[in-house]
Amino acid sequence: MGNTYKMTIAGLERELPLCPLNDKLDIAAFVMFSDVEITVASASELLKKVPDFDVILTAESKGIPLGYEMARQSGKPYVVARKSVKLYMSEPVSVTVKSITTEAEQTLYLSAEKSEMIRGKKVLVADDVISTGESLKALEKLVECAGGEVSAKTAVLAEGDAAERTDIVFLEKLPLFFK
Repeated sequence: MGNTYKMTIAGLERELPLCPLNDKLDIAAFVMFSDVEITVASASELLKKVPDFDVILTAESKGIPLGYEMARQSGKPYVVARKSVKLYMSEPVSVTVKSITTEAEQTLYLSAEKSEMIRGKKVLVADDVISTGESLKALEKLVECAGGEVSAKTAVLAEGDAAERTDIVFLEKLPLFFK
């Protein structure tokens, strides 16, 4: 490794490590964990750009810091779609997703209690990076299954072709690095 991509996100400069996805493509790794400054600034900038909403939905695990901080700043609740069923989860609903950054297919779950938080509500779907859009589709399906309505789909970064989408709100474009 050793190569990085320098970019400005929410007014803050960061160097993202380049990671090989395969023998033809590298991606820049954007990880909000442990970077409180970028999480707080990104949440603030995204909240300025989104329409009205009642609740935030994000996926475990990289979206959690952003979802929490957006909830803290907006005063609205947030829900985390879990990657496994926990003992305390009653009557979970699930959707399957294949993300670019995860080897195997994954399933996202919402308990009946969390689904109830979404039912009849305007839901802001939040994630760290939108790339292929597969994780986003899974979150949208969970909102649908729970009886909510997607108010907006948002991410800090839109990677590759996702930056050309008109149905998402994001702060910066993140290029792909072809070898």
